[in-house]
Amino acid sequence: MRCAIFIRMRRAIFLIATLAGVRASAQQGRSPCFATGSSLTPAGWRSPALAAATPPKPGLRLLREIPLPGPANRFDYQSVDPASGRIYMNHMNAGSTIVFDADNGKVIAEIMDLPRATGVWAVPAHHQIYVSAAGSHEVAIIDDRSLKVVKRVGGIRFPDGIAYAPEADKVFVSDESGGADVVIDPKMGKKRSTIDLGGEAGNTHYDSVSHCILVAVQTRNQLAAIDPVSERIVQRYDLPGADHPHGFTVDEPGRLAFITSEGNGLLQVVDLRTMRILQALKVPDDPDVLAWDPTWRRLYVGSESGALSAFWLDGQTLRPIGEVRTPHAHTVSVDPRTHLVYLPLENINGGPVLWIYEPTR
Repeated sequence: MRCAIFIRMRRAIFLIATLAGVRASAQQGRSPCFATGSSLTPAGWRSPALAAATPPKPGLRLLREIPLPGPANRFDYQSVDPASGRIYMNHMNAGSTIVFDADNGKVIAEIMDLPRATGVWAVPAHHQIYVSAAGSHEVAIIDDRSLKVVKRVGGIRFPDGIAYAPEADKVFVSDESGGADVVIDPKMGKKRSTIDLGGEAGNTHYDSVSHCILVAVQTRNQLAAIDPVSERIVQRYDLPGADHPHGFTVDEPGRLAFITSEGNGLLQVVDLRTMRILQALKVPDDPDVLAWDPTWRRLYVGSESGALSAFWLDGQTLRPIGEVRTPHAHTVSVDPRTHLVYLPLENINGGPVLWIYEPTR
């Protein structure tokens, strides 16, 4: 009798394990990423209707000038967390991340021991902030409550841009000189895989419409689409006219990508429905960081050569609406709630300063 019960239990356990394996295989086989050879937009997708807008007045008005902590050194990427009202600013050559409270207009913390901090991305779902510490070849994971480094993921040659794919619950990091995108498990705080791009990695973004991770492959003048579930490249798109495309951002509902090339100072507008280039604009030399305000339809491009360029999107056409000239104005962010523009500068009168701008309307 006991033998028969034991056999039935073993069969039940085997059946449960088999069904679990089938479900796991089905989950891995089901890809959320839509990418064909000519489109990054599902056939049934319809962009939300936008109210007709009159052209804005050109220009940006300086609202505030706030001293920042640390030496007069280079800044890099920023990440805006609208839920908390915080902006995380990487003070790259100071090896720190500055935590700025946008609601109260003040610095609330400076997180240290982040050598050559490049990319940064807040993942509120896990109470985490990811910082690329390129000087130590690792990504630091910071708890957004304690503002302390809780884990470090090493073995990355030059970590740079960072993105989070929520459906797959994975973090993707550009390894620029390593020619790869590195995948991190946010629950375990460990590296999952390394995806070979076949060229240097520019910035990395998640597109919530195609459900793909997009990466600029700068030495191949391409945009690559990665399936975040299978962790593999599913499509590559050439960017004719591009020369070392590095920075980009995406108007997800409008199905447009704005991509800048460091080699020739070109800003390209790519239709993500057809993957065709709709427009190419000259911007100041060495464009780096881009910021997109989806409500006011404004794009900001920061360039290493010392300029912040502002554009208004008229339908699918970018119209220049202003430019700020100042040394090292290459990193920019915009708060989507207030539409204020944040420009940290490495050296104004001997120290780092944050300039906060208000767009004219």
